[in-house]
Amino acid sequence: MMSNPQSPPARHRVVVIGSGFGGLFAIKALRRADVDVTVIDRTTHHLFQPLLYQVATGILSEGEIAPSTRMILKDQANAAVRLGEVTGIDLTERTVTSEHLGQATVTGYDSLIVSAGAQQSYFGNDHFAEHAPGMKSIDDALELRGRILGAFEQAEVTADPQERARLLTFVVVGAGPTGVEMAGQIAELAHRTLVGAYTNFDPRDARIILLDAASAVLPPFGDNLGSEAAETLEKLGVEVRLGASVTDVDAGGLTVRDAEGTEHRIASVCKVWSAGVAASPLGAQLAAQSGAALDRAGRVAVDEDLTLPGHPDVFVVGDMMSRDRLPGVAQVAIQGGRYAAKRIAAEVAAAAKGRPAPERPPFRYRDKGSMATISRFNAVAQIGGVELTGFLAWIMWLAVHVVYVVGFRSRVATLLSWAWTFLGTWRGQLTNTHQQITARNAIAQLHSLERRIEDADAPVAQAS
Repeated sequence: MMSNPQSPPARHRVVVIGSGFGGLFAIKALRRADVDVTVIDRTTHHLFQPLLYQVATGILSEGEIAPSTRMILKDQANAAVRLGEVTGIDLTERTVTSEHLGQATVTGYDSLIVSAGAQQSYFGNDHFAEHAPGMKSIDDALELRGRILGAFEQAEVTADPQERARLLTFVVVGAGPTGVEMAGQIAELAHRTLVGAYTNFDPRDARIILLDAASAVLPPFGDNLGSEAAETLEKLGVEVRLGASVTDVDAGGLTVRDAEGTEHRIASVCKVWSAGVAASPLGAQLAAQSGAALDRAGRVAVDEDLTLPGHPDVFVVGDMMSRDRLPGVAQVAIQGGRYAAKRIAAEVAAAAKGRPAPERPPFRYRDKGSMATISRFNAVAQIGGVELTGFLAWIMWLAVHVVYVVGFRSRVATLLSWAWTFLGTWRGQLTNTHQQITARNAIAQLHSLERRIEDADAPVAQAS
């Protein structure tokens, strides 16, 4: 009697949630491993988030910093891309549930890498988002581009001096790297690029205000670099206000409380929020199932090998993990993703040879320094114990960032865009539409209406 030949054993399944720095570098590190990798993300692109402000201010196009994930991975035979927002992780069943356009998909895993990133935090005042968008996505950057340039266009047609002043007042909330870079580029847009483009007013009359509740600009960089950044911004015409907390935001402006407790009003149409971040809500799911602790930003406390307590098959990397007070920067995500991939590949290879899994060394972060650009030819950098400012720091910033732009064509396009912008006054990405400004809030209102309709229909359905 002949027996049926046995089917080959299934390959080890690795699911990666998120195609940001942590997820993408983990996937690439697994390209030669005997595994099948599935990446699940709610967007179709890999986003170079540190350059979003340059999309918002017309320097770069969205395609240059957000290439298609499928195109990046199309030559990696063991990688598959799945579009969908992850709504559930079941640690017991080892499954991930994702949804796209109402269709749910359940994906099983043997190893899981969670790199879902972070979202904007309004510190419990989520209603601020309606009038002060953050900058965490391509949609955010395009909306901000529309709001910034739209304010200049409205200033051209209004005959009311008070209304024009309100339109030409730009407020950036948060004096971290994103806020500093954004304020600097709005100033350069007004004082260089747009000069002579309008008939009825001078763009150089624009008022740019940078607010932060902290007592210093760029707090992680230390007092010296923070002071240097603040001084450079002020030379550009940016008003730097520290010890200032935002208590309310509406369409016409925002209310600010200073260090003495006095509140005052700033009339402004265009507000940018870059004051805080919160980890993906998936962190709360992981914590509830594993017993892991969450910090104030919703990040998950992980073991020394970046795994959940009691779940050595689940790695949490990037902005979602809390370990050794590591910052939420790209290098932490990149190194964490590579570390997780290396551990998975080593253990799969050992199992294939019938050997016990090798011991996991603890994750060690290698700090490659911090950088922030303020304006053309001006940046600050901290590398080890060395602090750099000005042109040299700016050149280093350019070199480091172009290296991490994905794809040769994107790198060339980015360099050309930088050359046009920084050596001249031209910005090639100033196209904007009214829809970019209104779409986010319109969609939110539509979803709110749909939920109200569903809630109203629920008692009727139960009664019937």
